[in-house]
Amino acid sequence: SDLFGDRVSSLGYYHFFEAKLEGIPVIVTRTGWTGELGYELYLLDPARGVDLWNRVLEAGRRYNIAPTGPSDIRRIEAGILNYGIDMTLDNSPYELGLERLVNLDKPADFVGREALRRISREGPKKKLVGVEISGTKMDLNFTRYPIRGGGFITSCIHSPRLKKNIGYAMLPAERTAEKRLEVDAPDGVRSAVIVPMPFIDPKKEIAKS
Repeated sequence: SDLFGDRVSSLGYYHFFEAKLEGIPVIVTRTGWTGELGYELYLLDPARGVDLWNRVLEAGRRYNIAPTGPSDIRRIEAGILNYGIDMTLDNSPYELGLERLVNLDKPADFVGREALRRISREGPKKKLVGVEISGTKMDLNFTRYPIRGGGFITSCIHSPRLKKNIGYAMLPAERTAEKRLEVDAPDGVRSAVIVPMPFIDPKKEIAKS
């Protein structure tokens, strides 16, 4: 609000507007990578990056603002996927639980329509699921942990809010109905159970608030 006025308070979830901040052109969006109430600024003039950075830090000084990285705990709790580890170009939306974003009947043609029709008809051969992993607190993994019998953990971390280790597992489709899994973690074999995701706030009420 200090930067853009009251307009940001009424901005709908996943809505945006264009603005100029002391001549710096930006797009202000009601989005984020955590599932919390968040905003993002998209810079439209690459030459003004330092100016925008300094202006945001100046406005945030009274709130003790500080640079940081995204919160992997909150993005995993919220069921947000990380490109490159949870999904790659080798995955289809049907493997990731994102089939709601596919419109096979849209008038305009698009790359992969026939392949997606086939996957929709036959079902995906693998699927991403949520898991809770037993044992002591786990740090964010930087490699994929194998699952005995097939599959692997893509992302996992300890959630202080849930007091559990949570994450995602890519499994052969036929394994998604199993009750328990065994994960080859760096400190040994850990048991895991398949659970629904997102782990917190499935209707995104926090982000919409």
